[in-house]
Amino acid sequence: MTETPGTADLAKIMRMIPHRAPFLFIDRVRDIVNGESAVGIKNVTANEPHFAGHFPGQPIMPGVLIVEAMAQSAAVMVVETLGMIDKGMLVYFMTVDKTRFRSPVTPGDVLELHVTVLRHKGNVWRFTGRGMVGDRLCAEAEFSAMIVDPD
Repeated sequence: MTETPGTADLAKIMRMIPHRAPFLFIDRVRDIVNGESAVGIKNVTANEPHFAGHFPGQPIMPGVLIVEAMAQSAAVMVVETLGMIDKGMLVYFMTVDKTRFRSPVTPGDVLELHVTVLRHKGNVWRFTGRGMVGDRLCAEAEFSAMIVDPD
């Protein structure tokens, strides 16, 4: 199977970041521009475990999970930028700032996670992210993370 440049499917994502179900919150990453930006894709489905309690009869994706999905999308872009696929890199949140939740994300939605690098120095990266469903802004945040080689 041929890889499309600037994209990562689920199999490639799992080679890039250590997250696994039920804590892997992206299905694909597209429009990867090394060192600059990427768009993560999350297909929101009703059978995800958090919907059993958030909220019964009115399922809404928790905002903190949307921010986590932004961070996972950013991590894929960083690993691609650094050429670190299959290296088992870990990504640790350092800060989450200017976070706003604007509109609910529900089963059936396709959540796009637009992440852009604000700056990076060494192994610390700072991003801005927006969670979008179509043209609707659902969440936004600034966050920083540290990329760590576990060895």
